[in-house]
Amino acid sequence: MQLFNTYSGKLEEFKPIEENKVKMYVCGPTVYDYAHLGHARCYITWDVLYRYLKFRGYDVTYCRNVTDVDDKILKKAEKENKTPQEVSQYWYEQFTSSMNKLNNLKPDIEPFATKTLGEMIKMIKDLIEKGYAYEANGDVYFRVKKFGKYGSLSGQPIDQLESGARIAVGEQKEDPLDFALWKKDEKFGYNSPWGVGRPGWHIECSAMNRKYLGNTIDIHAGGADLIFPHHENEIAQSECANGCRFVNYWLHNGFVTINKEKMSKSLGNFLTIDDMLKNYDANTLRLFILTNHYRMPVEFSDEALSSAQAGAKRLTNAKQTPINESLDITKTPEYKAFCDAMDEDLNTSKALAVLFDLTTRANKDEKDAYTILYKLGSALGFTFEKAGLSDEDLSRAIKAVSEALGQTFATMDDILDLRKKARAEKNWDIADKIRVSLDSAGIILKDTPEGTKIELK
Repeated sequence: MQLFNTYSGKLEEFKPIEENKVKMYVCGPTVYDYAHLGHARCYITWDVLYRYLKFRGYDVTYCRNVTDVDDKILKKAEKENKTPQEVSQYWYEQFTSSMNKLNNLKPDIEPFATKTLGEMIKMIKDLIEKGYAYEANGDVYFRVKKFGKYGSLSGQPIDQLESGARIAVGEQKEDPLDFALWKKDEKFGYNSPWGVGRPGWHIECSAMNRKYLGNTIDIHAGGADLIFPHHENEIAQSECANGCRFVNYWLHNGFVTINKEKMSKSLGNFLTIDDMLKNYDANTLRLFILTNHYRMPVEFSDEALSSAQAGAKRLTNAKQTPINESLDITKTPEYKAFCDAMDEDLNTSKALAVLFDLTTRANKDEKDAYTILYKLGSALGFTFEKAGLSDEDLSRAIKAVSEALGQTFATMDDILDLRKKARAEKNWDIADKIRVSLDSAGIILKDTPEGTKIELK
C-alpha cells in the first residue's frame, strides 16, 4: 500500500510500526458551530482510510480529538451568556449527529482537550526542563530555533518564516517565531504551575497523541490547512519532549472550494452538513467527495452534486440478491482491482469504477455481483438501503402522470388504483402511459405479492 507522505513529499510504502497494527490520529473539530462541507470532506476521507485499513485486516486504533477550549468557544459563550462547557457540549453533540448522518464510523478514542489538561501540563514541564520552552509572566512559549528541523513538514525555511514573524501586543517572547504552549487567562483558565491559564491549541494534540497512542505513531492526518503552523508545531513539541520521531506518515486532504475559494467559516461561504443533507443523501455527499482524489481540491457546484446524486442512486438501486456469506471475495478479480486502486494512495476514483461495473453486472443478474458490490461498497462507507421517495419525488411523479393522462390526481395511491383497474380491464394504453410517465419522472413500479411498490430509478 502506497501513501503520499507530506513530510517527505513523495509516495511511500506503508509499513506500520507493529505488524498488523495501526495507530492513527486525526485532528478533530473545535466545537462552536455547525460542521460544514469542508469538514465532511476531511472526516469522510479519513473514515474511508480507517474502514479500508480494517477491511484489509489491520487492527486499527483511530483517535480523533475534540477541542473544547478555544478563543472561538469563549467568544460564543460570552455572546450567548453561557459557560464554555455548555457551548462546547452542545456543539459537540451537533457535530456527532452530523458525522452519524454521513455514516462515518465513530473513532475508537475521542478525547476532549479539557479532560487531558494534566498530560498537557506534564508535556510543557518536560519541554521547560529540557530547555525547549520558557515561562514569561504566566505564558509559556516554545523556542522554535532550538529545534533544527522546524519547517521540514511545510517546507518553509526559518529565514522566510522570520521575515513575516511579529510579536503581538502583550506577548513577551524571546523570539517572534516562538509559539504559545500555555496562555495566561484568569477569567476562563485552569490552575497550572505558571498560574491560571489555558493550553495553546498545538500542545493539545501532542499531549493526546502521547497519552493515547504513544510517542511515535503510524499515521497523522487532517486538512491541508493544518500543515502550518499546527502540524509543524506538533512535530516540534512532540519530538523535543519525547526525544524520538513523532509520526511516520503525514497525510493531508485538499480543500472544498466554492468559486475557487476555500470553504471556511471565516470567509462566510460555508454550507453546513445538515443543510446539504436536506437535499442530498449521505451516499451522494460521500460519492461527490470520493470521486476526486483526496489530496486534490474539490470544487462545489450544483452540477457536480447532481451528478453524484445520479451515481449514488445507481449504486443504491443495483438489483439486490441475498448476500452470499460463504463467498471469499479476496479470491475474486474485483477485490484485487479494488485493492489495487485503494493501495495507490487511496485512488477512490478507480475504486468507484469497480463498483459501477459491478452495479451493471448485478442488474444483469450475474452471480455474486451484488455480494461483491455490497462488501466493497461498504468498505468505502456506502449504504445500500433503497432510497425512499421524498415529497418532491412524489409531486414530480404525480404531475407527470396527470399531464400524460390529461386529468388531475391528488395522490400516488389514486394513480396506483387507476393502474390496477386499467390492468384488470386490460386497458393497456392507460397502464402503459402511467408506467412511461413515471419512468420519465425517475420512478419505477414493481409488482410484488405484497402489492405494487414504487422506487427511485
